[in-house]
Formats: sequence, C-alpha cells, structure tokens
Amino acid sequence: MKNAKYRPLTFGVTRAVVRTGDGGVQYLSADQPLQPYGERMSDRLIHWAKTTPDETFVAQRAHEANGKLGDWRRVSYAQSLDAARRIGQALLNRGLSPERPVVILSDNGIDHALLALACIYAGIPYSPASPAYSTISKDYSKLRHVINTLTPGLIWAEDGELYGPALAAAAPADCEVAVSRNADHPSLKGRQVTLLAELLATEPTPAVDAAQAATTPDTIVKFLFTSGSTKLPKAVINTHRMWCANQQQMRQSMPVLTEERPVLIDWLPWNHTFGGNHNVGLVLNNGGTLYIDEGKPTPALIGETLRNLREIAPTLYFNVPTGFEAIANAMKTDDVLRKNFLSRVKMFFYAGASLAQPVWDSLFESAEREVGERIVMTCGFGMTESSPYGLFPTSPDLKAGELGLPTPGMECKLVPVDGKTELRYRGPNITPGYWRSPEATAEAFDEEGFFCTGDAVLWIDPADPHRGLRFDGRIAEDFKLATGTFVSVGPLRARVITGGAPYIQDVVITGLNRKEIGALVFPTPAVRTLVDLPPDAPMEQVLAQHSVLQKFQSLVTDLSLTATGSANRVTRMMLLAEPPSIDLGEVTDKGSINQRAVLKHRDHLVTALYDETPGHTVIKPGTDL
Repeated sequence: MKNAKYRPLTFGVTRAVVRTGDGGVQYLSADQPLQPYGERMSDRLIHWAKTTPDETFVAQRAHEANGKLGDWRRVSYAQSLDAARRIGQALLNRGLSPERPVVILSDNGIDHALLALACIYAGIPYSPASPAYSTISKDYSKLRHVINTLTPGLIWAEDGELYGPALAAAAPADCEVAVSRNADHPSLKGRQVTLLAELLATEPTPAVDAAQAATTPDTIVKFLFTSGSTKLPKAVINTHRMWCANQQQMRQSMPVLTEERPVLIDWLPWNHTFGGNHNVGLVLNNGGTLYIDEGKPTPALIGETLRNLREIAPTLYFNVPTGFEAIANAMKTDDVLRKNFLSRVKMFFYAGASLAQPVWDSLFESAEREVGERIVMTCGFGMTESSPYGLFPTSPDLKAGELGLPTPGMECKLVPVDGKTELRYRGPNITPGYWRSPEATAEAFDEEGFFCTGDAVLWIDPADPHRGLRFDGRIAEDFKLATGTFVSVGPLRARVITGGAPYIQDVVITGLNRKEIGALVFPTPAVRTLVDLPPDAPMEQVLAQHSVLQKFQSLVTDLSLTATGSANRVTRMMLLAEPPSIDLGEVTDKGSINQRAVLKHRDHLVTALYDETPGHTVIKPGTDL
C-alpha cells in the first residue's frame, strides 16, 4: 500500500505527545494546540448568509404525487437564515426552553433542517429522535422514554399520517404537535396540531435576534440519545462549545475542509452524531452544500443512493461499511456511476463497524481504473459524548481497525482495565453529562475528569507512538471461556465478518462460561446469490440450502485452522434468518449491533448452538452437511 498512488490528501496530525502516569497509565495528545474556534454554530449560518447568500446549504429531491422522487429542491444560506429567524420567533412565542424543548421525530429532510436551525438560532434545545422509534417499533417504548426524559413543549413530525399512531400512543395530550402535512389525520384528532407552514409564516422581531445574541458556548444546542447498548438510551447534552470546538478540531485534523467548500451527498441519520453533528456540522461550518440522500445501504433503497451518486459529485464521501460495499460492487459495471462519483472526491470516510479488506480493494481497483489513482479511505473514531470526532489516521497507509491519533485539544488517557487498555477522553468537545441523569453522569467520568468510553485500544506500533492507536473491542463485550481464557470480541468479530464477506452483515460472538467460541451470524442478502430460488423465497429456506451451509462451513473451517489458540478459534456457527430487532435494542437504526442484547434475547439459540438442539443447524469445521 505504501507504494500506491493516492489522490493528494493532507493529514493534519502526524505526531503525538505521550506522557506516563501512575499504575501504567499513559496520556496521549496531538503535538499541536487547538486553534481558536467560534462560540455558537448559529454564527456560521449568519456568516454564510451574508458572504454567500445564494449558495445552496441543503437540497432534497421533491416528493412527487406519484410517490417518486423528482428534481432537487434547494434552500440557500440566505433562505435558511430567514426561515430560522421566522420559526425561531414562533418557538420563542411558545416559551420553549431546555425544560420544554423541541422533539423531532422524522427522517432527514429540508423541513427537519430548517426547524433545527431555528432551534439553534433561538437558543432552544431540540432532540432528533430515531424515526424507527415511531415507524418500526411496535410498542413505542423508546419513544416514550425520549419524551418522558425531555418533557417537550413541541413535537414535530413531517407527516401526520405516518407518525400519527406514534404521536397518539406516546405524546402527552397537552403537548403541541407540529407537522408539515396531513395535520387533519384522524390519529391526531383532539390534539393541538400546527402546520410547519404556520410557524414559517411568523414575522420575526428583534426578540429572536436578541435570543441568538444571548446564547453562549454553554447553551445547550441539542440532546442526542445514545443507542442504549446496555440500558435505556441516555440524553447526551450537546453544547455550542462542544460542537464549535469539534468543528475546529476536524479542520486541523482534516485540512481538506479548509481547501474548498465541501459538497456532500449523505443519508446518515441526523439523530446520530455521525450524520447530525459531524456531517451537517462540517457543511454548515465550512459553507458547503448537503444533498440529502433518501437512499440507504439496504437492497430496497440502495438504488436511490446510486442514482444520486451518478448525478452529484461529492468532494468528500461518508458512509458505513455496508454502504461502501454496495457502491463498490455497483462501480464494477456502472461506468456512469464510477465516472461521476470519483470525479472530484478527495476522501472516503467510514465509521460504525469494520470495513472488510475486499471492499477496500474493490474501491481502490475502480478508482485506479477510472482516474488512475486511489481515493484515500479513512475512518473516524469517537462517540456521541465526544461530538463525535476524536481520533483520525495519520497517513493513507491505513488498515482495518487502525484509529490514528487524537485530534488537537483532546487528550486521551490509556488505562489498564481487566487485561486491556481503556480509552478515555478529555477536552472541550466532551459532553458535560447526561440530561436529568446525575448518577449516570458521575459514573461516566473518572477522578481526573476523563470520560470513560468503554473502548479498548492497542498501539499500532508500541515502538512508534506517532502511528497512533488501533481498536481492540468494547471492554463490556469481552468475556472469559470456562477455561479462564479471555476472549477479545471486537477483533474476532471483525475477523469473522472479513472472512465471510460479502455474505455476513454482522456476527455475535458466544462462549461465556463455555469451553469453546461460537458465532451467531446475521447474513446479508448476498447469500441469495448462492442458491437457485425465487427472489422472494423466505430467508429460512435460503439458509437451509446445501450451497449456503457449505459456504459457511468453509468459513468456520478456515477460522478454526487459522486461529492461534482457543481465545480466537470459532468452533461452531449458526445462521439467523430473523434480523436484529430495534424494539429489543439488538440494533440501532444505523445498523450497529448490540452484542449483549442479542445474547440476552436469543439465549435459546445460544443453548441450541452448544447443545445441538434438534431443529437448529449447527455448522462446525469439517462436518458433513
């Protein structure tokens, strides 16, 4: 890789400062200070509305009467500021505050963006809740938890028909509801329902500008809920200081942001910190343009993403591994996609899970074929509590799992914990805590004020700290076999997913208090290419076919033969037809698996995996199928 030709990309942090503390603790930081940054993100909206008023801030395809997506509807910076002042005035008129914030239920969209900008401008916190809590969940328990935690004064949803049942089930009767359309849906009968157009028609007064001027670095911008890996989701406080500092940190770690206006085509959900803080923030902070991609990396929606990438040429591209895999496969034969998508993109960036090496190789191959050079693949590492940007690679010579060095202004503390090294954060981009949860806040920080991430890391090269860190799993996911052997789940999961590409979506490692390691596998739709069955054949039928079982038997055989000991030897595997459940907390709407929740709710399958219960197919190395 070191001899490969890459499209030029500058890395802002390449050297580290390391100091040693007591008990084997180490402190790691960038060798450069954090440069001055702004006090409020709303100042960036005002700045660009004055300097580039006609540039597009956000664009979304129009929803046509036939249900199809049409041409792009664009909103400029000047129009965005005008809408923020108008809606912001309407919110002030309602007396909204941190104690009575705005909750947003819907997906990414222009109306969502304008309402969020209004909250940011007027100094009224908002919280984008996962749309899945309203549209996929059957019991609305997590939506109720969000609403009960925040006690909103206004709840907005794009479509009264789509979100009406959730609002009827979870919204307090005295809470005002705002929608963009279908305000008269029967499910909303008896409620105070306001059209967003009415809020937008409000005439701004000097009061809304005074409210903007009164916001400070400590003013709460939003509440972002964690995925709830082990407990109910927590409301992470996000302040102007956090967001502004993190945007400056990104500019110093990724100088490409300073070289040209960023243009993004992006689907990542705004209720997650990656899409909502990182990507929306870098566009707003740097005067760029965000095209909302209503596709997703699923078989049903990836076609829309590919359509958009044939038309919009991004300067930077962000996605999760499954999205990059789908794009890489499409570029092998789609000349128009390859030509437009690769025409000016300076950097690929993935997060959320490990990216399999075959996907990297395919992306590199398409780029070399089309433009004669590779596009640098980078990764980001952080979390909701860090705004989220935390660590970034130091060079294009990156391998899966490598994280790089801390961004300027954020110090990392490396603490020995149960035989591993926990990563902890301290800096201006770190949350002050969880809303209305002082106990959880106190538990999250150590005695020096470092946020305890629960992530484990190792040095890429212990002899060269300037190369930075690599991921070593989640400490809470790791366990011991009955033999006392410690199993590091993160690296093993990555090894199984990589070995099974492109047929494995995710995997849950088993073996707690047992003698051997097993794996529960969630397959991708690609397994259907291994069988001669109708496209709508049930997944249970697909997974029972000999060709599929044989493919996975080869995988578990390879994993067993290449293991270095019982700590990483997978001895049995089971394929799961039922996808992970959002209601049960097994997966987030971004696709991140919750190992603990899956093991809890599918304990009977773990039992069957080891006891070989009749009716369950257990795949072992070298067994006849």
